[in-house]
Amino acid sequence: MFDEFFSKALELRRQGRPFATATVVRAEKPTSAKPGDKAIITLDGVMYGWIGGSCAQPAVVREALEAIAADVGQLIRLSPEPADAGPRDGIKEVPMTCFSGGTLDIYIEPQQPQARLLIVGNLPLAQALAHLGKAMSFHVVAIDPEGTIDSKESSAAMAHADQRLTDLGELAKWVHPLTYVVIATHGHFDEEAASRALSTAAPYVGLVASPKRGEAIRSYLALEGFEEAQRARLKVPAGLDIGAVRGDEIALSILAEIIERRRALESVDWSGEEPSEEDRDTQTAIDPVCHMKVEIATALHTHQLGEDSYYFCCLGCRERFAAEPDTYLSSRRSSS
Repeated sequence: MFDEFFSKALELRRQGRPFATATVVRAEKPTSAKPGDKAIITLDGVMYGWIGGSCAQPAVVREALEAIAADVGQLIRLSPEPADAGPRDGIKEVPMTCFSGGTLDIYIEPQQPQARLLIVGNLPLAQALAHLGKAMSFHVVAIDPEGTIDSKESSAAMAHADQRLTDLGELAKWVHPLTYVVIATHGHFDEEAASRALSTAAPYVGLVASPKRGEAIRSYLALEGFEEAQRARLKVPAGLDIGAVRGDEIALSILAEIIERRRALESVDWSGEEPSEEDRDTQTAIDPVCHMKVEIATALHTHQLGEDSYYFCCLGCRERFAAEPDTYLSSRRSSS
């Protein structure tokens, strides 16, 4: 079990995909889970590992997805009658509708992909940004539209970049919800770079330029059809006002501003991310009782109602649905 846990975590990290870990820290009998049991929950709601029977899984999956979006870990307590135990500081009480007894305390921790620093430009300030970004554990992507980044001298100067590109047309494919874009081309490609960056959902787009130059870029963006809210996302000049003068000091002020923005994010929206090929090939259905995602091909509990088939995470959910299908179907219709 632990081999699967660690190998899956490594695989997801290499793929740059978000996930959450769930670890049982306390268990009261009767429960099938024991302290130390753990699982991984992916963005598509699939669980790898073990944190108890099928009745515990829907609640853990639901809370794990919320933790990924909020980017905040939390301790939850699962029990059939959470109110009876009384409130406990630091623990979120979560009821389980098809649980036979016992209590589980589970710590859920989101695991976000490495934050990405995307730098457009190859001048000394851009080089300093790449150096500092790597030191701050960012995945650094450098784009030099002038095409000099592949030269021996430029490659050495941008040695801290994980990827070195020359085509601005590739910018969008390197942007995910934790990508921070800095345009440091000093006037040569500002308009195109800003247009491409603001067309993505990057939480930060900074331009190294004067306020006057920034207004000119925003005027250009308006002519290109960018709404006012989109144009306002462009931060000019990039960086916090710390009195920076030298290029490396300005780079430091930009990294400080990016970290400030990163920590101020209220949520991380991964809903627009493309699923992996494995996820696309797996057909799933939603359990109408507990709303857990169920893989159709391996579902053990199903129910046929007229021409429609329904799939369940466990026998308890199936029995509840079979007894009162209209209750669950009407609830699903009203929430859709």
